[in-house]
Amino acid sequence: MRLIQFKHGAGRAVAEVTGETVRVLEGITNMTDLAARAIAAQTGLDAAATAAGTAVMLDYRQLVASGALLPPLDHDDPAHCHITGTGLTHLGSASARDEMHKKAAAADGTETDSIRMFNLGLKGGRPSGAGPGVQPEWFYKGDGGALAAPGADLNSPDFALDGGEEPEIAGLYMIGPDGTPFRLGFALGNEFSDHVTEKQNYLYLAHSKLRVCATGPELRTGALPRDLRGESRIRRGPEVIWKKPFLTGEDNMSHTIANLEYHHFKYAIFRRPGDVHIHFFGTSTLSVADGIKTAPGDVFEIEMAEFGQPLRNRLAVKDHGFKYGGVKAL
Repeated sequence: MRLIQFKHGAGRAVAEVTGETVRVLEGITNMTDLAARAIAAQTGLDAAATAAGTAVMLDYRQLVASGALLPPLDHDDPAHCHITGTGLTHLGSASARDEMHKKAAAADGTETDSIRMFNLGLKGGRPSGAGPGVQPEWFYKGDGGALAAPGADLNSPDFALDGGEEPEIAGLYMIGPDGTPFRLGFALGNEFSDHVTEKQNYLYLAHSKLRVCATGPELRTGALPRDLRGESRIRRGPEVIWKKPFLTGEDNMSHTIANLEYHHFKYAIFRRPGDVHIHFFGTSTLSVADGIKTAPGDVFEIEMAEFGQPLRNRLAVKDHGFKYGGVKAL
């Protein structure tokens, strides 16, 4: 099943995508409402959506054109939405990262830390037994305030050195009343980072990730297909200035989804009842690796047939709103 959230009248609604139309769920105004029903009934999200019944049918393309789409999962209180991710998880992901960092190791010929981390994943990221495998690189992006809707601008702060796309799959989760993480499904994501800042020194990775991101438009329920192939594009005006296929799914990854999930949710702070999580699983395709310099007004497009409508967002630059010396002593 493919589900969306969107602005509807004076509020919002949740709907099932049924081709060129969407079936609005009766009495459901947030994906968290639907998830809470499914958790309480000990059933799947699909069954909860079916049980909700139909309020009305709407034209899907009109919803897209009107700018009504919202992220497929968020929270009324942004502080209870955690946005995180893992890197160096895909079979081709080390090359671009290594290219950014290898100069630091060139003097003595040693491997970069990126290659070491990637090789750890290759050797131990796909456990065959009952226990977890090696932990991946992990990063924090922000809370729900860092989440942009499909079609909305990706606002890069004016101090950023770059604003580049990262086409990924994100896992969408809600924590149940007893602290159990429930995976609602998956969505397309643009993890969006500052690769020029990261390139200066890999220890700047944490800074480079504190940017907005986007997910959606659709939440796909069920297991993630093992082999997924999509395309990432950048449009500048009427022209496509860059495009490239991207591969994901476990057949193209050095870690299993279960291993990535374990190493996130093993921390008790991420198992707080009622919270929601958006967790990016990584990518191996970046335009910056091909020498592309993005500019305000560029439009990122991430498309994959299994996830329906593409994810589109425009790059914008925004005043970060804080001055040096702006902290006041009490």
